[in-house]
Amino acid sequence: MNIEKNIINLVANMMPRSSSQINKLFESDAEILEYNGKKLLFNIDEFSEEDRIRENDPYILGWNLAVGSISDILAAGGRPVYYAHSMVINKNWSEEYIKQFSSGVAEVLKKVEASFIGGDFGSSSLWRYTAAVIGELEGKPLMRSGAREGDSIYISGKVGTGNLEAFLKIFSESEVCKKALKPFKNAFKLRLEEAKLIKKYASSCIDTSDGLCNALNAVGEMSNTGYVIKDIPYIRAGLIASRLFSMPKELLFFGECGEYELLFTVKKEDEADFVNEAVEKKQIFYRIGEVMSASNKALYNNGHELDLSDFDVRARDYDDIKLYVNKIIDFITGLG
Repeated sequence: MNIEKNIINLVANMMPRSSSQINKLFESDAEILEYNGKKLLFNIDEFSEEDRIRENDPYILGWNLAVGSISDILAAGGRPVYYAHSMVINKNWSEEYIKQFSSGVAEVLKKVEASFIGGDFGSSSLWRYTAAVIGELEGKPLMRSGAREGDSIYISGKVGTGNLEAFLKIFSESEVCKKALKPFKNAFKLRLEEAKLIKKYASSCIDTSDGLCNALNAVGEMSNTGYVIKDIPYIRAGLIASRLFSMPKELLFFGECGEYELLFTVKKEDEADFVNEAVEKKQIFYRIGEVMSASNKALYNNGHELDLSDFDVRARDYDDIKLYVNKIIDFITGLG
């Protein structure tokens, strides 16, 4: 178990726990509570400059932070109802910047029909943003723990948006980034309608907030399963960036700045009905692999198998983000 999970376990074990809470620790993207005969979902997320999200477009920054906060409610099978935030702005932000940022958040709330109920405000030399979301749940919740060997693995959109965003932030002074990639608008997708179909058919679900690799491992840990991944739909701009900088495209898979897509599994006996209904609703999902036994974790790259069973490279273990990136590259190329 990594250091971060050890600390979470240490803190959680000291806290009084409600008998009305349905999920175990790490089992669901949102906390699930029974309250007055209903099931409620709760999620809290913090964002800061450490998340490597560009700030050049305040509307997209606000949109992305709101989508990231709400995606956990969708991944648990619910719908967001109330939204609150603690907003610590960079003291250099102008009034117009704050207005555009808030417009991005507000647009997400309007689309999901959630109400803003207040929060806290402050200013600092560095911005921080914390959102708390309360949702409602009808029927059974979606957990990370429901995957079974033989299930198909799907994702709701293309992979790499968050890691590309981090890449553009890290290499923002590069002439290549300035000329070829800086104009690229990198907004996360709001998967509200797709989430409704996923809830109907999925055996497990998680969002890819910490990247696709981490999401797969989280499902595997909670379900006691492994996986084989073969067909990852990388975003085009990410592939362009990888070629321009002569870096492996698999960084978009391994990196921990996720795209907030919904990763889910579907039982074989339900797959045909799921695919047919997705076609009817004109919703696009990507089948990227299959759930395997716990001892089997692999990524196929150009016909070659990359064994991930011993992969244990974590961003928080590195003070220099470029050393972290190089460590992943070494693993991909067989030098690590």
